[in-house]
Amino acid sequence: MRQALAADLAAVEKLVREAYEPWVEIVGMRPLPMDADYAALVAAGHVYVTDAVEGLIVLVPEDGALLVENVAVRPELHGRGIGRSLLAFAEDEARRLGLPALRLYTNTRMASNIALYTSLGYVETGRMGIEGRSAVVMRKELSPPAPPAGG
Repeated sequence: MRQALAADLAAVEKLVREAYEPWVEIVGMRPLPMDADYAALVAAGHVYVTDAVEGLIVLVPEDGALLVENVAVRPELHGRGIGRSLLAFAEDEARRLGLPALRLYTNTRMASNIALYTSLGYVETGRMGIEGRSAVVMRKELSPPAPPAGG
């Protein structure tokens, strides 16, 4: 996992387009990540990619939590654990930043995503409307890091 560079911008935008295109029909409109300003997100240091840009995660530190703004994996690579490893990286980042929790939101119609997040310990904390879309808000409280061995 590494921070995305300006040179990765085209690959990042292509990955997001491919990952979210199948959801357009299900959601009834373009999912919000398809319209995000990835040049600005990369420049701000919020985008992390797998080495071969097969997956990405957008992380935005907030007061009291690390916002997982987007998780995307190339569709042909679904089911290989890339999304799970991206979310595990987010947990490590939250701990590194001293944040006690992760939070995210996803479209209510993205049932497979909601199931994945639930299986990883996220709990629904509410629902909200965002730009004409209905979203499930989820949060995962993190346990504090274990003390060093032999301390």
